[in-house]
Amino acid sequence: MRRTLLALTLASLLALPALADEAKPTPTTKELLAQSRPQEWRTPDPANLLDMKLPGGHVLIELAPDFTPLHAANIRTMAHEHYFDGLAIVRVQDNFVTQWDDPAADDEDKAHIKPLGSAKKTLPPEFTRAIDAKLEWTPLPDGDVYAPQVGFSEGFPVARDPASGREWIAHCYGTVGVARDVGPETGNGSALYAIIGQAPRGLDRNLAAAGRVIDGMELLSALPRGPAPMGFYTDKSQRVKIESLRLAADMPKAERPKIEVLRTDSPTFARLVEAKRNRRDAFYTNPAGAIDLCSIGIPSREGK
Repeated sequence: MRRTLLALTLASLLALPALADEAKPTPTTKELLAQSRPQEWRTPDPANLLDMKLPGGHVLIELAPDFTPLHAANIRTMAHEHYFDGLAIVRVQDNFVTQWDDPAADDEDKAHIKPLGSAKKTLPPEFTRAIDAKLEWTPLPDGDVYAPQVGFSEGFPVARDPASGREWIAHCYGTVGVARDVGPETGNGSALYAIIGQAPRGLDRNLAAAGRVIDGMELLSALPRGPAPMGFYTDKSQRVKIESLRLAADMPKAERPKIEVLRTDSPTFARLVEAKRNRRDAFYTNPAGAIDLCSIGIPSREGK
């Protein structure tokens, strides 16, 4: 996605008198989405959409190849070759992450580790990327503690540093990252995590953020917390088995997940952001007047 949908920006919406009228109740997210137009929604590219089947249902993950192309390609290779099938959620750390991995990776002898097949064992770190003016960019006006600029790009929460010319996906709720050892090149995508708690933005620029959960977060965030340090499960029976993980492009069209995501360069998304920044109704009598990057969810809905 390398073009802007409409010229109407968040900055222009902030200047609209209707939104500044304190006497008028702020529309709810449900109301705003009901007023959205079909062209404001996008269908994720099947080549970038992962369908992870757990015993409780499906988790859909959209990869971010414009930000972490090498890791996205390696994850695709593993999905093609069914690497993730039979692996498990091995770690759930409260207010932090849910991680899935090969359980044998923690064995002392490591004799039963699943081979990576055609996937690469190591990759250059993709913690940041050069700012690309061609990518869609919807800035957030309220600033950020961790970066000079923040906003949304390609449907992901993104931070930027114009001085260094770099940008990166922020570790907000639902961000999917690549676990690694100490060496920056050790994260290859065979072990992944999803942020399930308060945004750990200190991870930004220290790990490769490979995508974002766009549906099924409750299946990852509501799991029992692991009792061991860092939330690892000590009892194998606590682990949640991954029944399968497929790339949508590898699935028959009739079986592919049907989902749409609200475009972050759309007028409805801009109105949603402003409504959250200045919530006014019978309950919210004192609008915050600001919002942080990770407090803005990107809506999705069932597709056709």
